Amino acid sequence: MQAKYNTRHSVAFERHDHRHCQHQLLSEAKALCTKRNTRLTRRRLQVLEILLRSHQPMRAYEILACLNRVESKTMIAPPIVYRALEFLLDEGLAHRIESRNAFISCDRPGHQCAAQFLICNSCEKIAELENRNSTVISEAASLGFSVDHAVVEISGHCAECRKNGS
Repeated sequence: MQAKYNTRHSVAFERHDHRHCQHQLLSEAKALCTKRNTRLTRRRLQVLEILLRSHQPMRAYEILACLNRVESKTMIAPPIVYRALEFLLDEGLAHRIESRNAFISCDRPGHQCAAQFLICNSCEKIAELENRNSTVISEAASLGFSVDHAVVEISGHCAECRKNGS
């Protein structure tokens, strides 16, 4: 079930109704977990909701701080956040942005192609690209190489930041 707003390209660098974006991705994530018979526990859901707040990456300790602001009765320990992130990564609901040592929600929950990102150095927004015909992956396969993990991160400046001189 793909949403109209993300079937062609990421909306991270465009003006859009982010509440709709969040709601759609959250619905897709819940449906995917139900279909796969995996548990999107309350804590995992909270972490996903925090990641869905923007198109900017968050470090694990930033996520932890957000959770601890919400949970006033007990302090949440870092391993809880890391376990939730591990689940979200394994289920294709989030990505790790290697160059930033941070995490971002997936624009296309559950997709199975190599992760490719455009990262704006000014506003820190990240657009996820989907290119099923990645030349690097195809060439690796043609050489008999089995790819376990592939991430492409391209840094630069988005159109809005270039326009504003950032």
